[in-house]
Amino acid sequence: MNILLFVAAAVTAYIFAGVNPAIEFSKRIYHTDIRTCGSGNPGFTNFKRTFGNKWAWWVLVLDLAKAAVPVVIFANLFEHFMGAYQIGAAFTGVFAILGHAYPVWYRFKGGKGFLVNMSVMWLVDWRAGLIALAVMIVLLLVTKYMSLSTVVAMLTCPITLAVTKAPLAAVLLCTGAVLFMAWRHKENFKRLINGTESKFHLSSKKTQHT
Repeated sequence: MNILLFVAAAVTAYIFAGVNPAIEFSKRIYHTDIRTCGSGNPGFTNFKRTFGNKWAWWVLVLDLAKAAVPVVIFANLFEHFMGAYQIGAAFTGVFAILGHAYPVWYRFKGGKGFLVNMSVMWLVDWRAGLIALAVMIVLLLVTKYMSLSTVVAMLTCPITLAVTKAPLAAVLLCTGAVLFMAWRHKENFKRLINGTESKFHLSSKKTQHT
């Protein structure tokens, strides 16, 4: 039963989180592929910069939800059958992140995974999510760099989980997920070093409209 639960969690999270609202909205509403626009990343920030606010906040909400739904379901199943809620949440979350990054639906070209990661961390331990959110907001207000703010914020999550004495397996899974997300942002860090990284603005600013 335990093996089947792990398999079901992995497959469901990967498939479900692989559906990308930024790609779907860009194709169906704007008749283009967000992966050919701006930074090429099919995520909230690039979608917002490219098309403005009108649908961008829906991308944010749906990216959070597509991770939250399978994680909540399987974390509770892990708790019921194994007494391992946090491990179930972290394990399911890892495959949600992989599904978002390498979606079978879009020839394995997906997003960097910040929103999916954030959603997962909130469900593994709300304290980790809250601290990460606070760090992100402060850094974003100070630097205006979304990439820097999100990566640094998420790096606090494994530390918080370790301090709050989460199960070691959950800490290790979340550490791997966060480091994977940081690696996915490597091009952003190159642009930060070169001084060419775009800054984030809450107002509706469009770089192009296709």
